[in-house]
Amino acid sequence: MDGLTRHVVNLDETDRDEAGGKAAHLGQLSRIDGIRVPPGFCVTTGAFERVVAETPAIRELLGRLAKTDPDDREAIRTLSAEARAAVEAADIPEELAAEITGRISPAGEKNRAGEQTRAGEDAAWAVRSSATAEDSAAASFAGQHDTYLNVVGPAAVLDAVRRCWASLFTERAVTYRLRTGAGLDVRMAVVVQRMIFPRAAGILFTADPVTGNRTVTSIDAGFGLGEALVSGLVNADVYQVRNGAVIGRTIAAKGLAIHAVPSGGTEHRQIEPDRRELPVLTDDEIVSLAALGRRIEERFGAPQDIEWCLDDDGFAIVQTRPITTLFPIPAVGDDENHVYVSVGHQQMMTEAMTPLGLSVWKLTSPAHMVDAGGRLFVDVTPRLASPATGPALAEMLGRSDPLIGDALRAVLDRKNFLPTPPDQGTATPPDQGTEPAPPPRAAGTDLHRPRHRRRADRAAPGVPRRAEAGDPREDRPGVAGLRHRGHPRDAEDPVRPARHAGDHGGHGGHLVAQ
Repeated sequence: MDGLTRHVVNLDETDRDEAGGKAAHLGQLSRIDGIRVPPGFCVTTGAFERVVAETPAIRELLGRLAKTDPDDREAIRTLSAEARAAVEAADIPEELAAEITGRISPAGEKNRAGEQTRAGEDAAWAVRSSATAEDSAAASFAGQHDTYLNVVGPAAVLDAVRRCWASLFTERAVTYRLRTGAGLDVRMAVVVQRMIFPRAAGILFTADPVTGNRTVTSIDAGFGLGEALVSGLVNADVYQVRNGAVIGRTIAAKGLAIHAVPSGGTEHRQIEPDRRELPVLTDDEIVSLAALGRRIEERFGAPQDIEWCLDDDGFAIVQTRPITTLFPIPAVGDDENHVYVSVGHQQMMTEAMTPLGLSVWKLTSPAHMVDAGGRLFVDVTPRLASPATGPALAEMLGRSDPLIGDALRAVLDRKNFLPTPPDQGTATPPDQGTEPAPPPRAAGTDLHRPRHRRRADRAAPGVPRRAEAGDPREDRPGVAGLRHRGHPRDAEDPVRPARHAGDHGGHGGHLVAQ
């Protein structure tokens, strides 16, 4: 296969290097049994590189942008605007243009699954950016690059491809890459897919984006195209599913929807008054969609942020990416539930530790510690699970930090979450004359503590005394770093407190219960 042919490939033939994160994930999705992905193709990064190489003005502007200070907003604004204009005005080589438009000619072509990828010049397409740095496990780049829906005709498709290339150089995208260390050595591919005209669309998270609970699937749904939800124009219905059952639903008042226009493009439409407070999905549809999400999560090996749409043919998946904001769970060798408390927060060490620091603590402390997210934790599950010590543990730790006490009590209130201790029923309860059992001690931590804080009634080892300093929004433990519903994607999004404090730890890592 020659170089020109690799400038345009089927989605099921893509990899991240030549197709970017979005297209590569769509290619993997298309190979999962039971997952429907709209057919289409990818204009690879090689096509983008060719256009840049043949346009000296673009190369010169990129060189200047690469040397710009990330805090010099005026320089970034000026240079990025010039780079974007240069890309939008660039000529697409004739043979490359023919390769792209040939995919939407009436001749007809099928992919490996036998689906039609050439549909005629009057067909509608979704043209979407797919940069090499986006949709990774570290950063999603959500909303940084452009998408064009309901694009009709070869000329319009070529123009949309150019504009997707140019969106690599918006002021916001350039600033984001410079600040995240991605730099400007990022290439852009473009996904061109058959347009779906859905009656409903939205976002599915295979871990609750508010609490971080990995056992709960959370679904945001709205009428019409999903662009209304992704862009934050409308409120969404929110459904929660656990173990194949709907455990929660919030029906929003939905006044607006985005729909495709027959001539191309989209328009905003008011929803009829008698439909505004109707649920978008039935219970059967909710459970079915959640099952698709779990199948996708299993394939990718991590919690996923999935964009979906629903038409007369059922659910179609148009994007999946890792949820980049979930605090990592310490690795264990079993499938049991575990509750961890932070060692570093007791020492007022709220920042992540270096690998060397983690190693020193683990080697010098007799207690078994596990690390996750650059922080050390002690497993308090056995003590918390025991009726003789669990309530006393929550009470004692709550004296030094009421937020941690509240979180541990929330865990105790969860039915069937904690394992049944082997000695249940044999221990004497604390209210029958015995002294409450001390909390599990992170042995060795006293060596790192000032002497005046070594008394047991000051604070329990391995647990924070207070929420991480400097963030007035963090009014419950274990929520730092979690995202506002609907945008659980990159670190600059707003923090929103968890509704169930014991569900999961954020970047502060006060408490992890999962």
